[in-house]
Amino acid sequence: MKFSHFSVLLQECIDGLDIDPDGIYVDCTAGGGGHSFAIASRLSSKGRLISLDRDPDAIKAASERLAQFSNVSVIHRNYSELDFVLNELGIPAVDGILMDLGVSSYQLDEGSRGFSYHSDAPLDMRMSKTGISAADVVNTFDEQQLANIIFEYGEEKFSRRIASNIVKARETAPVETTLQLADIIRESVPQKARRDKNPCKKTFQAIRIAVNGELDHLSEGLDKAFACLKPNGRLAVITFHSLEDRLVKQRFAGWCKGCVCPPDFPQCVCGRKPQGKLVNRKPIEADENELENNNRSRSAKLRIIERSGSESG
Repeated sequence: MKFSHFSVLLQECIDGLDIDPDGIYVDCTAGGGGHSFAIASRLSSKGRLISLDRDPDAIKAASERLAQFSNVSVIHRNYSELDFVLNELGIPAVDGILMDLGVSSYQLDEGSRGFSYHSDAPLDMRMSKTGISAADVVNTFDEQQLANIIFEYGEEKFSRRIASNIVKARETAPVETTLQLADIIRESVPQKARRDKNPCKKTFQAIRIAVNGELDHLSEGLDKAFACLKPNGRLAVITFHSLEDRLVKQRFAGWCKGCVCPPDFPQCVCGRKPQGKLVNRKPIEADENELENNNRSRSAKLRIIERSGSESG
C-alpha cells in the first residue's frame, strides 16, 4: 500500500513558520513528506531542511518524494533525539521546526500496522516497528495497569470495565487482533455509548500512546525543539487530541511567562524574562474546505510560538 498522509493545515503551517528561503528548518514528523515538500519548495539553494520520522515506512516514502531536493536530509530518528541529530550534522540552531503529531493515513489504513479498529489485523500499533506491541500491552499488563492506561491516555470513563473484560478474555486465549479487542470494548460499554459514536476510539488511542511512549517523547521533544531554535525562530505544533494539546499549550505558556515572583513583592527579584511569544493566541483549526476533503483534520489544532529575539531573552 502506498504511504499517504493528508497534510493537515498545510498552508497555515507554512504561513506560521514564516519561512526564510535561506534558513534551516526541521520537519520532526515527515510522514509521507507533504509538509516537508512544501517547506523545501520555498527554500533557496542556501536553505536546508532536515526531515525526521521514527517510522521506517515513512522514511522510505519521504525519501522518494523529496529526492529532487539536494538540500534535504531525511533521517530515521525520533524527534525526541533532535538535539543529537543536529549536533551530528554540525547545526547549532535552526530557524523553524514543525511537529505534526497525527497518526498518518497510511498507518491507519494499512491493516498490517494494527492501528485501526475498522479492519482485522494483528494488534501492533508500533510506529517504529520495534519495541513492545499493542498485543504485548493487552496480554501482559495487569488489570490495574490497563485501566490506568485507558483512563489516563484515552480519558475513557468505562476504563475499569474494559480492562476487566480484557483480562477475562485473555484467560481463555490471547487477544491477538484489532477486531478481537474492538469486540471486547463494545461489549464493555453501555448501548447508548455504542450508539453515540464508536466506543473503540478512546481505548485504541490510549494503547497506541502507551505502546509508542508518545507523551513522554512529546514532552522531551518540545523542550529540545524550543532549545534548538535561533532567536526569532518558530516552533509549530499540530495536535489531534486533548492530552497532546494540553501539554503543548502549557509548555508554550511557560516559555512566554516572565516574572514568577510572588504578587506581594514590591519589585521583581527573580529576573526571569519571557523566552518566547505566541504567534497565535488561540489554536488554528481547519476550515470548512479542508474538513470536506479530510475529515481527520476535524480535531487538529495548530499552535505556534516564536523564540525571543535575543539569546538572553
